[in-house]
Amino acid sequence: MSRDGITVPPFPPEYRASGLLLHVTSLPSPYGTGDVGPAALEWVDLLAESGQSWWQSLPLGPTGYGNSPYQALSSFAGNALLISPDWLVEDELLRAGDCEYHSTDPSVVDYESVVPFKNRLLEKAWVNFSAGARVDLRTAFERFRADQAHWLEDYALFRALKIRFGGAHYLEWPAELVRREPAALDRVRHELADRIETVCFAQFLLFRQADRLKTCAHNKGLALIGDLPFFVSGDSSDVWVDPEIFLLDEQHRPRFVAGVPPDYFSATGQLWGNPVYDWEALRQTGYRWCIDRLRALLAHVDVIRLDHFRGFAATWRVPAGAPTAQSGQWVPGPGAEFFRAVQSDLSALPFIAEDLGLITADVRVLRDQFHLPGMRVLQFAFDGASDNPYLPHNYVTNTVVYTGTHDNPTTRGWFEDLPEDQRRNVRNYLGKPIGESSEAAPALVGLAWSSVAALAMVPLQDLMNLGKEARMNIPGRADGNWRWRASKEMLSSPAFEHLKNLTEASRRAAVPEGASRGVMRASL
Repeated sequence: MSRDGITVPPFPPEYRASGLLLHVTSLPSPYGTGDVGPAALEWVDLLAESGQSWWQSLPLGPTGYGNSPYQALSSFAGNALLISPDWLVEDELLRAGDCEYHSTDPSVVDYESVVPFKNRLLEKAWVNFSAGARVDLRTAFERFRADQAHWLEDYALFRALKIRFGGAHYLEWPAELVRREPAALDRVRHELADRIETVCFAQFLLFRQADRLKTCAHNKGLALIGDLPFFVSGDSSDVWVDPEIFLLDEQHRPRFVAGVPPDYFSATGQLWGNPVYDWEALRQTGYRWCIDRLRALLAHVDVIRLDHFRGFAATWRVPAGAPTAQSGQWVPGPGAEFFRAVQSDLSALPFIAEDLGLITADVRVLRDQFHLPGMRVLQFAFDGASDNPYLPHNYVTNTVVYTGTHDNPTTRGWFEDLPEDQRRNVRNYLGKPIGESSEAAPALVGLAWSSVAALAMVPLQDLMNLGKEARMNIPGRADGNWRWRASKEMLSSPAFEHLKNLTEASRRAAVPEGASRGVMRASL
C-alpha cells in the first residue's frame, strides 16, 4: 500500500526495508534534550546515507507524570521541549545569546533544568513576536489557531491552569473548573489570556518545525513511524475536556484504571492507572474522537505503531484503588467495528500492531482481519520452544522485527543477564559460538535483517552495542526513565558503515521509487 508515495502497511510480500528506533529527545544537541531541529536533520541524513528507509520515535505529546511519553497531557498537542532553539534564532524570534544552556551531564535529559530553560525561551519568543518580530508569521499563526481550534484552545487553557495551580492534578482544581462550568471557564480565559497565547504560539512553532523535518525526511526518501499510546493520562486535557468518553464517577474520578496482568515484565502485572474508555459512548459518535486522534498524529508521521494493540480486542480493567493489577479482568474492546470506521474515514490503515505480551486468539484474528503487521522482538525468542512466535522461522512477511524495544534492556545487557540455558539456545539458533555479551547485539541485528520480515528495526543503543547504562525505560519504575541520550560521537561511528553493508547484503537498502526490490529469505 502507498500513502503519499511511501509504502505503508500492510506491506506487500516483496517489500524489504529497515530502519532505526530513536526517540527525538535522545538526539544530541547543546540544549539539554534532542529536538526537531538541525540535529534531527543530521540524523535523517545519516539514516539515508546508511541505506535506511524508516525512523521510528516514541510518542511526541507533552509529557506529564514521570516525563513519560506514554503519559501525555494531550493526545493532540506536541511536546514543546522538542522545539529547536536554533530554528527560533533562524526565525529571528530569539537571539543566539538567549539560548545559552549549561549541562552537567550531556548523556541524559536533565528535565529539572531543561523544562524551565525551554519555557523561558518560548516565553521570550512570544514576547518578541507580540512586539512585532516576524509580522509575516501573524497570518500563519492565526490560520493555525483556526485549523486546530477543536483541541488547541482547551489544551492551552488546561496548561495555563496547570501553571496557576502549581502543576496540581486537574481533579484538585476548584470544583467549578473540574466541572468546566461556562462562567468559570470564561473568567479564567480572561485572566490567563497571555499564558494561553504563549501556549498556542509554542504549538504553532513546534508544528511548523515538525513540518519542516517531515518534508526533509521525505526528500531523503525516509518515512517516519510514530507511536500512539492506547490510553490517555488521567491528568490530561483529553479527560478534562471530554469526560463523557471515559468511565468516571460523579466527581470525574476513574471508576476503573488500565493495566495488564502478570507478564514478562512484572510478576504482579502492571498497574498503569489510566482511565478506561466508555466504548459505547465512543461508538455512538462513530469513534470520532479516536479518529481525530489518529489524524492528528498522521499529520507528523507516515505510519503509527498502535501501542497495546490487544486493547482493541479486550483490555485488562482494574477497579480504581486496587494495589496491584492482579485483581483486574478482561473487558471487550471495540474490535473490528472500530477499524472499519477508521478505514472508512482515513481510506487506509497505516498501522503497526504492537501485539506483544499476553496475546490471545481474538487479538490475532483482529490483527489479521485488517492485515496489520505485528511486532516480533528477538529478545523474547529463545525460551527453547521451536514454535516460539518470536523466532524468525515462524515469521510471515507482513511483520516488523526488532532486536528490542524501548521497554527492553539493551541487547548487550539482556545477554549478560540471560540464564545459561537460554544463552545456549541463542548460540544454537544462530549457529555461532557467542561467548561475550558484546557479540550478542551484532548477531541479533544480523538475524533481524536476514529474516523474512518486511521491516527490520533496531534501537540505536543496539546498533552501538551499548550496555545497561543505555536503557531507555524500565516498566514499573516511576523515576529515572526516558533520559538516555546519544552523543555526537556515536553518530560518526563505523557501525553505520557496517549497517549500510548489512542492509545492502540483506536487500533492505532504500531504493528509488518505482525500482524493484528483491527478496532474500533467511537461511538458518
